[in-house]
Amino acid sequence: MSLHIFKFGGTSVGSVAAIEAVARIVEHERRAHQLAIVVSAQNGVTDALLRGANRAAEGDGETYQRSAAELRQRHLETARALITDPDEQQAYAASVARLLDEFCTLCHGFQVLGEVTPRALDTIAALGERLNAPLVAAALRARGVPAEAVDAGELIVTDDHYGDASPLMGPTIERTQARLRPLLAAGGIPVITGFLGATPTGTTTTLGRGGSDYSAAIIGAALDADAVVFYKEVDGVMTADPRIVPDARVVQRIAYDEISELAYFGAKVLHPKTIQPLIDKNIPVYFKNTFNPEHPGTLVSPRGAAGGGTIKAVTAIRNLSMLTVAGRGMLGVPGIAARTFTAVARVHASVLMISQASSEQSICFVIPSRHTEAVKRSLEQELQPEIARRDIDGVFVQDDAVIVTVVGAGIRTTPGIAWRIFAALGERNINVHAIALGSSECSICLVVTAADADEAVRAIHPLTYQ
Repeated sequence: MSLHIFKFGGTSVGSVAAIEAVARIVEHERRAHQLAIVVSAQNGVTDALLRGANRAAEGDGETYQRSAAELRQRHLETARALITDPDEQQAYAASVARLLDEFCTLCHGFQVLGEVTPRALDTIAALGERLNAPLVAAALRARGVPAEAVDAGELIVTDDHYGDASPLMGPTIERTQARLRPLLAAGGIPVITGFLGATPTGTTTTLGRGGSDYSAAIIGAALDADAVVFYKEVDGVMTADPRIVPDARVVQRIAYDEISELAYFGAKVLHPKTIQPLIDKNIPVYFKNTFNPEHPGTLVSPRGAAGGGTIKAVTAIRNLSMLTVAGRGMLGVPGIAARTFTAVARVHASVLMISQASSEQSICFVIPSRHTEAVKRSLEQELQPEIARRDIDGVFVQDDAVIVTVVGAGIRTTPGIAWRIFAALGERNINVHAIALGSSECSICLVVTAADADEAVRAIHPLTYQ
């Protein structure tokens, strides 16, 4: 029997009705597959936990206590609606009390000390999944499904980069196989906490943005699963954000590299690193809707297998700034580019896109706006001799930049694609401030102003029909 890993996000396990929908999917699919389930915290829970911890470090002793009371009530009310056995209810209530007492004890310590360490913050952030996985497992057992909650700290071994830990796949495979294979062989369904892992010595870590999805990919790779299915609240990967483009459609089939580009450039699909363990094992990925499971969703297939030369989707990433280093004295001077990006790296800013004039008289690049001032200062310090000699005119900033990205395998090498994109933008009088074409086989990136971004997406989207 094939093994499928199902990942359910916060909205998919965020209410009584949502968990009942999950249970129906599991009941149906377990007839055809072995299943392992990865679950997020209920929507909004992790934010509430982190807010309480950070406020406590600022001296606020009320927010975390109020959050603990609200979370206790929310989870126990959900449990009462889903769990019929009194002993199960009592056991779950004891688990909730233990976890939230730990939360309050930690927050009291933060309040006394006036600070919270990254290590302690990971312990706090992981509590949402630790509250929810036992609840989902108990709800499944109430329907006769042999489910068992499993803490991912037993499975996923990571480094100690708290807040954004990386898995150590050797020991992770060993522990995951040893813990889950016997449970699966006995017909059980593990319900695994997403988002978290542990160092080799057992200290809790979290996997960063998109961590619960990453957990599912890691578990899928460790078990050599036949498929990983991400259940969300939409029917699949969309051709554009439906809030911007009401007639956006589900992409039926997309390649690994295409979805990586979409995720990197703003589509709320997967964090780019999430897909990597599955690419390495060539494991198929599906996106489906928890609340419309009959829809076929989107299949993510190996590189090149999804067809090429057509536009699959268009997306936008916002809250960016474009910085330009310009000057006639840059022409032919070796090392300017290297020093520019060394200065950017010095302040730990990520560069999302680079464009350089063929005349070598300017370099422009796009970064998250939160880093703009620090990057500008670092550049001016690094290039101060050239600025003083007027070899470089200065470092110029354009705020409110947006990268609009057109994604489709082979579009870079397909004649006429770029012309159609720029013609569509020209018809709407949308000015393009920078272009990155050629660095990826499956994307074309354009910088526009924030005021033009939505209209640019709407202008390009009809090309996905052709």
